[in-house]
Amino acid sequence: MKYKRQRYRQTTVQLVLLVFVLAGLGAAHRGYRPSGWIVLGCITAVILAYGRRSHAYLVAMALSGLSLGWWRGAVYLDMLAAYQPYYDQPITLWVTAQEDAVYGKHSQVTFTAGNVELASGQKLVGKLSVSGFGANAIYQGDVIQASGKLRSGYGAKQGSFSFAKLSVVERHNSWVAEIRRRFAAGMQTALPEPLGSFAMGLLIGQRATLPEGVKEDLLMVGLTHIIAVSGYNLTIILHASKKLLAKRSKRLATALSFSLIAIFLLLAGASASIVRAAIVSTLSIVTSYYGRLLPPLNLIGLAAAATAFANPVYIWSDISWYLSFLAFFGVMLLAPLVSERLPGKSESILLAVAIESICAELLSLPIVLFIFGQMSFVGLPANVLVVALIPLAMLLATVSGLIGMLAPVVSGWFGWPTTQLLNYMLDVSHLLASLPNIFREHIGLSLAQMIGWYSGLGLLMTALWYKSRARGATITDETW
Repeated sequence: MKYKRQRYRQTTVQLVLLVFVLAGLGAAHRGYRPSGWIVLGCITAVILAYGRRSHAYLVAMALSGLSLGWWRGAVYLDMLAAYQPYYDQPITLWVTAQEDAVYGKHSQVTFTAGNVELASGQKLVGKLSVSGFGANAIYQGDVIQASGKLRSGYGAKQGSFSFAKLSVVERHNSWVAEIRRRFAAGMQTALPEPLGSFAMGLLIGQRATLPEGVKEDLLMVGLTHIIAVSGYNLTIILHASKKLLAKRSKRLATALSFSLIAIFLLLAGASASIVRAAIVSTLSIVTSYYGRLLPPLNLIGLAAAATAFANPVYIWSDISWYLSFLAFFGVMLLAPLVSERLPGKSESILLAVAIESICAELLSLPIVLFIFGQMSFVGLPANVLVVALIPLAMLLATVSGLIGMLAPVVSGWFGWPTTQLLNYMLDVSHLLASLPNIFREHIGLSLAQMIGWYSGLGLLMTALWYKSRARGATITDETW
């Protein structure tokens, strides 16, 4: 009888729906397409059971999420199939540049393109990686005619051009892109090299102008992620600002958080990683401000389901999508549980950022080992010594870039604190990279080992959660 009276919390039901939407999207990659009648039947079952929050309602929501995700994935597969006849064939496409082009391998102009259109006028979904010659400068928003041999893509890209013939059809130079370029020029004015390029890497993931030696050092010590367009960096900054101002003024902390999101989107662009972080952060800020509790697990699930539903390729083959959400998971769920167990529960922002960085690394490392088979043995101390200072470094770099853009004559004076901090970060990276045998390749995890790692982390988090709950800690409600 007690079994029949079981009622589930609404947040639990929502989480089950989101998880099964993701499961359906993943299953759709197998090629099976569920009947529309199945989807309709599941939705009908949810309507009939709505409000009861019983076992039947939970099962109906699970089946609805599974069928909805599966249906969406199958439809998207049909749209991607339009590329198949054109792979390994000479073709001319009209595309729109989604970023400013940089010079890549073999001195080719390289950029990511969207809004793909055939000569017949047929539009294709997804993005392409384009490299070629013929246009000296390509800016975000420009319409480009690309002629060459189309190859199948990898990751989130549906195809790639190399050594293509490129010509600019239309210029669409937006004011946002112009501000971004002027800001980059201001950064180069305010900071000497390679610090200016390093600062742009921290802020917007611009790595093309960074010296190879610096990139090699960062790779050797496991810090490459700090110069990628990373929603993780935005999440770290927002958490730091919240810890700094939440106790003083809730409104000020909220206003600062939204301002940081807007500035980050303006400077870094609306990349997939940044948009994911902005969705998670915005939902968290809004619900917190109005006193509504939406658990971080639900926030992460909602952002994951929304982005994967919009573009199922993320869940099928985009490693950066997985790394983003694993980092969110470490920062938003594991880090609070670990902090709660520390003696004294220190309020130090640097300590909090260091813990969040370590937790993000613990969640990301298994899949990195599984996919790439390489790791740095000094990655943990490097992240503690460097990543904890990223919020301050990004703030100072932004100020330096703005002053360099608006008042270049005095920018060097205002850029001095930024110069010292960035020099420290690069010096630490170089010193650790110079140690012998600190980077290993071909040490990848098997699938079973990766699953075992994540299972162990899951058990650890569960144990920490139960201990926090037994002590009556507030972290229980905030986290779960």
